[in-house]
Amino acid sequence: MYTYNSIKITALAEEDRPREKLLLKGKGNLTDAELIAILIGSGVQNMSAIDLSKLILASVENDLGALAKLSVKDLQQFKGIGEAKAVTIVSALELGRRRKVADAPIRPRISSSKEVYELMRPEMQDESVEYFYVILMNRANYVLRKEMISKGGTSGTVVDPKLIFKSALQYGASGMILVHNHPSGTLKPSQADEALTHKLVDLGKKLEMPVIDHVIFTDVGYFSFADESMI
Repeated sequence: MYTYNSIKITALAEEDRPREKLLLKGKGNLTDAELIAILIGSGVQNMSAIDLSKLILASVENDLGALAKLSVKDLQQFKGIGEAKAVTIVSALELGRRRKVADAPIRPRISSSKEVYELMRPEMQDESVEYFYVILMNRANYVLRKEMISKGGTSGTVVDPKLIFKSALQYGASGMILVHNHPSGTLKPSQADEALTHKLVDLGKKLEMPVIDHVIFTDVGYFSFADESMI
């Protein structure tokens, strides 16, 4: 059994207690040991939950990956860690592993109009009616999401600028690319396309939400306002 001597959490200043610290300063300000201490709740005689957590981490050289490999029985070798606390730690680490797996797919990063065209193929290839999408991106031009704004007929669709910027603000975007398709196959933007683009670019400047490009998608190619210096 592993043992350790230290002070109780109740003897610490309130802002240094793990639960209080999380509430006052946010989860990002807690150490690994403090987060584990919240999971186990309490320590044992002469040993706080924080120091018990430090002892557990020290046994795996402070490697969370190695900690995640410990079984319930492994964790029960530490004095003060019963089955319930061990199960809690194992469960929390498993949730972290699953979250990492869920996050594994890398978000695409847009660096050219061709990448926009390829990104939108699943949504726009072979469509017989017009769709208008906005690609929302972070500051590094990684895609946050593709949002459909409107769907129309074969010759056009109505676009409400308020919906575009509402989505951008909702998802914390730092910039956007507009995309709509021409089912007719024509690559030339219409006067309405140009007017809408200029309107949205101007609104984006006022809201500090830049419109980086507007791409017209067809099954045989695309037109980029940015490539043609029209933005």
